[in-house]
Amino acid sequence: MRFLRTTGKDPLVEDLCQVLPADRVRAATLERSIMGRDASIFEGGQAGPVCFPISTEEVQGCVDAARRNGRAVVPRGAGTGLAGGAVPLDEPVVVVTTKMNRLLSVDADQRVAWVQPGMINLDLSRAVAEYGLHFAPDPSSQQVCSLGGNVGTNAGGPHCLAHGVTSAHVLAAEVVLMSGEAVVLGDPDGWAPGLDLRGAYVGSEGMLGITTSIAVRLTPNPPAVQTLLLAFDSVDEAAQTVSAVIADGIVPAAIEMMDKNIIWAVENFVGAGFPTDAAAVVIVEVDGLPGGVAAEADRVAELAVERGGSVRRAADDNERALIWKGRKSAFGAIAQIKPNYYLHDTVVPRTRLAEVMNQVYEIVEEHDLQVMNVFHAGDGNLHPLLLYDRREPGIMDRVHAAGSAIIEASLAAGGVLSGEHGIGIEKRDFMPLMFSEADLDAQARLRQAFDPDEMANPGKVLPTGASCADVNALEKVPEGVWG
Repeated sequence: MRFLRTTGKDPLVEDLCQVLPADRVRAATLERSIMGRDASIFEGGQAGPVCFPISTEEVQGCVDAARRNGRAVVPRGAGTGLAGGAVPLDEPVVVVTTKMNRLLSVDADQRVAWVQPGMINLDLSRAVAEYGLHFAPDPSSQQVCSLGGNVGTNAGGPHCLAHGVTSAHVLAAEVVLMSGEAVVLGDPDGWAPGLDLRGAYVGSEGMLGITTSIAVRLTPNPPAVQTLLLAFDSVDEAAQTVSAVIADGIVPAAIEMMDKNIIWAVENFVGAGFPTDAAAVVIVEVDGLPGGVAAEADRVAELAVERGGSVRRAADDNERALIWKGRKSAFGAIAQIKPNYYLHDTVVPRTRLAEVMNQVYEIVEEHDLQVMNVFHAGDGNLHPLLLYDRREPGIMDRVHAAGSAIIEASLAAGGVLSGEHGIGIEKRDFMPLMFSEADLDAQARLRQAFDPDEMANPGKVLPTGASCADVNALEKVPEGVWG
């Protein structure tokens, strides 16, 4: 592979090669094309030079070079985002943090670890397993997603119901601002004075700076765990059981729901023992002290049977792991049916789960598509998977129309735009449906407090006109990039 070296033809690349070795500055057309998209369905991104720093100082150097050359900067982790948050617009410098993947330190007594942003989520839990600890947020992509990306989108996962999303597990973050300054937001002791800048930063989708290291809170492994697989003859019965469990005062570690279409696909793909004749299954996991876990598991089973469900309990760790393998292999299983899918992400009140799911089925039928539902039922975080073959003429118009209708139905039910994927480009233009002009202006002002020139990840989250700031990148998105 040839690397672009300092030729004098591009001052920006020449500046970047003064900061990084030439083999960590990529500007070839193919490499820029690869970095022009993420795992979303958004296409048409335009990357400028791509940089692979390995230290805070190198990130600072990349930002300084971009500023001198009047270019924006887009932070990028593993590229697993589903909302277009890492898609570069208008040829910015793309700063990829995947080579910054080290576990820097572990304080097992205080249950705190410092990690670099490129470390993979699951690798952290594996690294601290010897201390009886783990990192609680567990997105379905945890085998490949980076911790920096988790911070950027405030990622969740099946076990966020009891343990909380990423923001509850980040104590501090070292961040390179667009001024080139490196600052620490928060405090690893958890007692940072003044405004909660750490809280403002987590979930900011790369618009406030670039994460260079993170102090994360580690969670003790529970002494006892029970996993139940509940099967129902209707989606309504499954949804009613989810609400009943929470109303009973039980807060399981996880409550996941899958409908009949995804059950068949997963069982055919993994062989996890899911009942293919069920209309819906609910995975419920409870953890804690043995006595409490047994009592809660018995009560969950009782509530499920009262609503027409059948109950299977994982007999051991291997069976429990197989059930979770089935849940977390859902997206891969879809390839048996269609080559492409659009994974949606909205949140609705638990009490309206069945109602909104029925609307989703109607919307999909209206647009002549297929849908499979697998989602975090405990907190109402819906993930309809719209299946399609992008080679079919006109299919993307139908996919996007269905996606828009699902968003509108979720908001009408009292829901919100996103539970864990972020806003990115995908839902940027839907923000005014949820926020007033004053709300959007407040968000824009917060962004400008960190980055007055809006140099970090422009064109994301906030729609045009959210503030008086210049958002040129929004106007330069090429026609037809969706699809």
